[in-house]
Amino acid sequence: MRAMKIYRYLDHGEVRESSTPLAGAELLAPVTPSKIVAVGRNYADHAKELGNEAPPEPIIFLKAPTTLLAPEGTIIRPAISERVDYEGELAIVISREARHVKRDRWRDYVRGFTCANDVTARDLQKKDVQFTRGKSFDTFCPVGPCIENDLDPSRLRIRTRVNGGVKQDGNTAQMIFPCDFLIEFITSVMTLLPDDVILTGTPAGVGPLASGDVVEVEIEGIGILRNYVR
Repeated sequence: MRAMKIYRYLDHGEVRESSTPLAGAELLAPVTPSKIVAVGRNYADHAKELGNEAPPEPIIFLKAPTTLLAPEGTIIRPAISERVDYEGELAIVISREARHVKRDRWRDYVRGFTCANDVTARDLQKKDVQFTRGKSFDTFCPVGPCIENDLDPSRLRIRTRVNGGVKQDGNTAQMIFPCDFLIEFITSVMTLLPDDVILTGTPAGVGPLASGDVVEVEIEGIGILRNYVR
């Protein structure tokens, strides 16, 4: 049976390690970001399926930190939206304050990588033109189940399943702008703080979620992020 290590940091500096069976553990979101920076249209096939051209430079937008949702948590469809979509993505977690980071040093600022679901009220996104409302409802950013730091993010398979059926099957090698480019670009605009999250974009195959659905984002080397919908 797989177990999860638990570290307790005591006031006098001692670290105590214990473990609990992973199957019986309640996982929380593995990050507490000050901001979630997302990248739009970073896969050419996804841009095409939404009727857009591949962008000449990264399109970035913010999701509210209150969108954060733990593994096994429930995505709440807002009553004012008629279409809520899944978007499976690789997420980068920042380790320390990052400003004007050069591409050749990007890994110095990365704590690791995790799975994310950039849940989107697609009808509101199209209505508003800009992304804030359609992307920022509470529960619209599930992340987890863990952060993996010993990983090469340049060629990872990403799959999204809804009720067991595969809806997205892509690879990070298809990104228009890879992780090093994104960190250099984003930190030229804003300072990233420890635990901030970058959502790196989604492959083709996005689609709607209905109440009662189970949605899973799986990235090789990281694991499966599972959430429910109502």
